[in-house]
Amino acid sequence: MKKITLIFFAVMAVFAGQKLSAQGKYGADSAECIKYLSYYQEYYKQKNYDSALPNWRKAYSLCPATASQNMFVHGTTLMTRLYNQTKDATHREAIVDTILALQDQRMAAYPKKKLDIMNNKGQYMINYRSANPAYIYKNVGAIVDELGPKSNGSLLVNLLQASIALYRENQLTADDVIAMYDKVTANVEGATAKNDAEKEDNLKAKATIESIFADSKVASCDNLIAIFGPRYQADPNNLALVSNIVKLMNTAEDCASNDLYLNAVTSMYKLDPSFRSAFALYRLNAARGNVADAAGYLEEAINSPESDEATDAQYYYEMAAFCYKNGLRGKAYEAAKKAIEMDYGYAGKGYLIMGNLWASATCGDTVDKWARYWAAADYYQKARNADPSVADEAASSLASVSRYYPEASEAFMYDVTKGQSYTVSCGGMTATTTVRVQ
Repeated sequence: MKKITLIFFAVMAVFAGQKLSAQGKYGADSAECIKYLSYYQEYYKQKNYDSALPNWRKAYSLCPATASQNMFVHGTTLMTRLYNQTKDATHREAIVDTILALQDQRMAAYPKKKLDIMNNKGQYMINYRSANPAYIYKNVGAIVDELGPKSNGSLLVNLLQASIALYRENQLTADDVIAMYDKVTANVEGATAKNDAEKEDNLKAKATIESIFADSKVASCDNLIAIFGPRYQADPNNLALVSNIVKLMNTAEDCASNDLYLNAVTSMYKLDPSFRSAFALYRLNAARGNVADAAGYLEEAINSPESDEATDAQYYYEMAAFCYKNGLRGKAYEAAKKAIEMDYGYAGKGYLIMGNLWASATCGDTVDKWARYWAAADYYQKARNADPSVADEAASSLASVSRYYPEASEAFMYDVTKGQSYTVSCGGMTATTTVRVQ
């Protein structure tokens, strides 16, 4: 306490000649305000948070907001720590209310920091109240409405997730969720990154939004036709409308062969030849079995300078899956490699395709007849490690190829032994793998 007292008197000496100005900044009882600010700050620097908390509370009760911006920053940290130590639910809710109130007070006193503070406030709402989707939908939604493209990607992702949860509870319609998807997508696409790290975060947020929306099955083909069919009939030359119809139908399963999709794609390509319309034409031709045309349009979409990296990663995976399914093994191999390199959530699926390509390769009657299965096993293992959503399929495929490993005596006849490194080349593919036996 002696050290704290000395610091207090030093601070008072600094402000002694500034009594009038300090009176305004530090409130009516400026001496007490400065004293408790210095007390809590010293304990805080020492990471003695238990002692800092009561002194911070005293400073907070005495000092105006102008006294110190750190009073709100440190207070949030102390309240967060208290929340983690508290078990009582009612007390926890009160602490969360305090954390959010601190953000509002800091925002009012320091408006230049409003953007960061509002994003932080939204994240605190998500951290502490994500179990209440109606709360997130209303309150995080209000923050996103105000910040628009300046909203953090996490807020946009969680807002869409809350909308989907409310849809499943019959509190929102499919139209509501689709409208929310449009909003968060527009915001993340309109975001301006200050640096490469922010650009990467925005691209990952976009990929996550696309993924959770597709997985939600809200945009079923029947829903989309019911919602957008009449709108298209009323305004078929509205580029924004037809582009949205095509984008949403691309996320829905088996939704590229109906009349609405055909009409919307045709209108979009006519109104705006772009990577999006090229991708839509790929989907249309793929659904109709026009393999060469479909692959050509997809290559056009990938090669467009307008598409971003996350979109290209998705398109490369589409190319890999489509070409593998239709026997274009060379194109499938190259596209899968690109999807893996770019990632954005497609690495695991890309590894799975690479494993399938090796498992089904024609490699002759030498050691390569087994080595293709070893290479396939490598990729299945990578798929399982990279993406939990394909882990079960990868494990099943791994078990399937392991049945084709040679007996140790068979491998020995070809002068290879378990654990040995082996390079296999066949079917236009090359891989260095490890010898495996039964």
